[in-house]
Amino acid sequence: MGIYLNPGNENFKRTLLSGKYVDKTGMISVINKFMDTGNNYICMSRPRRFGKTIACNMLSAYYSKGCNSEELFAPYKIAQDPDFKNPNGKLNTQNVIKIDMNSEYQNCLDKNQLILRLMDKIKDEMAVEFPEVSIRKDDSLGESLLKVYAATRETFIIIIDEYDVLVREQASKELFDAYLSLLNGLFKSDTLRPAISLAYLTGILPVVRDKIQSKLNNFEEYTILDASEMAEYIGFTTDEVRALCDKNGMDFEECRRWYDGYHPNGFEIYNPESVIKSMEKMRYGSYWGKTSSYEAIADRIRQNFEGTKDDVIKMLSGESVFVNVTSYLNTMDQFVSKDDLFTYLIHLGYLAYDIDAETCRIPNGEVRREWMNAVAAVEDYAVTDDIIKNSRQLLEDTVSGNEDAVAKALDVAHIHVTSNRSYNNEDALQSAIYLAYIYALNEYTVIKEMTTGKGFADVVFIPVQPGKENRPAMVIELKRNGCTESAIDQIKEKRYFDSLTHYHGNLLFVGINYDEKEKTHTCKIERFVK
Repeated sequence: MGIYLNPGNENFKRTLLSGKYVDKTGMISVINKFMDTGNNYICMSRPRRFGKTIACNMLSAYYSKGCNSEELFAPYKIAQDPDFKNPNGKLNTQNVIKIDMNSEYQNCLDKNQLILRLMDKIKDEMAVEFPEVSIRKDDSLGESLLKVYAATRETFIIIIDEYDVLVREQASKELFDAYLSLLNGLFKSDTLRPAISLAYLTGILPVVRDKIQSKLNNFEEYTILDASEMAEYIGFTTDEVRALCDKNGMDFEECRRWYDGYHPNGFEIYNPESVIKSMEKMRYGSYWGKTSSYEAIADRIRQNFEGTKDDVIKMLSGESVFVNVTSYLNTMDQFVSKDDLFTYLIHLGYLAYDIDAETCRIPNGEVRREWMNAVAAVEDYAVTDDIIKNSRQLLEDTVSGNEDAVAKALDVAHIHVTSNRSYNNEDALQSAIYLAYIYALNEYTVIKEMTTGKGFADVVFIPVQPGKENRPAMVIELKRNGCTESAIDQIKEKRYFDSLTHYHGNLLFVGINYDEKEKTHTCKIERFVK
């Protein structure tokens, strides 16, 4: 058992002993099928704290000859796989080389010697494991693997965690070139390929398209943009989160509001780090953000590419915006458009992507707070930040029936979210409403154009915890060049409130009219009990 070659199962065992593990061993069955069909070069990227390292430790514990993991995996899904107890199966029968590139990079004092030293350490372990094979000092790692395969017909699984760290850290050209040489030697040799039974790379960014794509273009990529059959292993699924909530006595719908929002290939995916932390603390809050910095967002929106600010405001307002994810080169230094920076933020988890609609949006309450922090840090978004900060007061004014204060707040929001071209656009009016009431997203579920028996209510706010602080549900009807009385009458006549089948209690009917000529709003609020 070595550090790099055929490591033990201690890291995965530690995860299981923590009592926090959510069973993702089904992923092993998928990878086994890949290996059996020759689709055995895999690059799986996903956001920070979405379980990348745990997955690497799981795969290493399952395949490595350096340990016996049958009892470890027996309680989990993989044990139901026919391959699990098959004498000719893959459990602890493979030579595994496992590399944590981030650890290697951070702990290397002479960065430019990192790759050479790493190869030497792995080759030293290979020389001990295969004493009958002559591995020389000047052999590359690829040549050493080939020598072992030629002499013994032993194959290797190569697992590289944080494979993209040198891209994200923008390493020196000398170091990066040495890394490219390593990747090229391992993964672009037809002669060596039979010796590699599986290559599994994981990181935050997909393969860099202008520098190392030629080194890894034989890898099948699974990303948060399109995870295909690996989608349910990107993060926690709805069923897994519901089970955790039931086990810990936590409210599932509240958990969904905080941490859901990623929908790769039809799966609802939750942020694993935040779900686990919320179960530990028995309280929902911003946990993922504490392990990073909103500056990742702020740095990008400061670049202020054409259309960026308008789209950011729309997303803060709860809308989705179109994004072309095909132009981004997956680098840290070649952002040339808002599409590039939005695609980058999707990979980081700060935006969610809809592959069918080709749109992105802010996924959930936790991430929305990171966006608010970022907006507050960027000077060009000062007015937006003021609207966000004043949104709590707007909610209080609405609940207390202060119609004039509500109208004035909407005047500011409407001017800010619209251009001269779209000033009188109905969508712009709705965006102004959503942005102005952004604080309400902490306490309400917002339903836009809610279907009713006799039409669609423009906006409905349903309190997440009915009765808390006497928060009423709110039905908002918008008018242009009309009057607030007609908006209230429409709510009553079409009985929009009947759609709130599971809500009983205080209601507010809020009629808002926008006068195009005066560019001002008026507001009327009535109370109702359902």
